[in-house]
Amino acid sequence: MSERIEIFQDRTSLTRREFTLEAALAILAGCVITIGETACSKSTTAPTSAPPSDVNGNISANHGHIATITGAQITAGGALTLNIQGTATHPHMVMISQADLTALKNRQTVTSTSSTDSGHSHTVTFTPS
Repeated sequence: MSERIEIFQDRTSLTRREFTLEAALAILAGCVITIGETACSKSTTAPTSAPPSDVNGNISANHGHIATITGAQITAGGALTLNIQGTATHPHMVMISQADLTALKNRQTVTSTSSTDSGHSHTVTFTPS
């Protein structure tokens, strides 16, 4: 029995503090801590904005016409002509300039008058959300 007591006495025991430290190190050994360049840089680059979404036009005296400029058309930025016939029995064309698309991209309202067909025209207002 005295041998058994010697074995326990020779064995190194941990203090509560040592045990806590060893346990914390064992837990952290499985973690990866990453510090990216953006966390420490002094960059003043503005974050990129989300791509524009589709913008539906509000059409004056509407009777079935639909006017939509897609986000892709706004991003492309080239002038375009929209056919706003929708479910109406006749077409109307709306001219959208490159400047208009830039305004929409900057979340500004754009108003355009349609072509005259069937003796009338419409005012179309595009308001980005």
